[in-house]
Amino acid sequence: MFSFLFLRSCVAQTSWAARPFSSTSVAEALYKMKSHSGAKKRWRSAPGSKSFKRGQAFRSHLNASKSPARINRLGNTAYSTPAQTHKLRKVLLPYGSG
Repeated sequence: MFSFLFLRSCVAQTSWAARPFSSTSVAEALYKMKSHSGAKKRWRSAPGSKSFKRGQAFRSHLNASKSPARINRLGNTAYSTPAQTHKLRKVLLPYGSG
């Protein structure tokens, strides 16, 4: 019993036990939010609009079994849907666009 109370009082006195909540600023929290590295490599912001664009997958190899029309379709640019755009803004720009 004594060791539990002693340990509990030691943990309460340390500064790392206090968890920074969302009301604290970034400077007080001592860390920065990171943007998603995988999304950075795959998505680009579309010029003149508020959406994102990416390249299609499945075009780089094993193309002998794919029809020419399918290969041409896979060469087109894919754009984000409104739901994807909302999620990508939070992932790529964690502090907002401003």
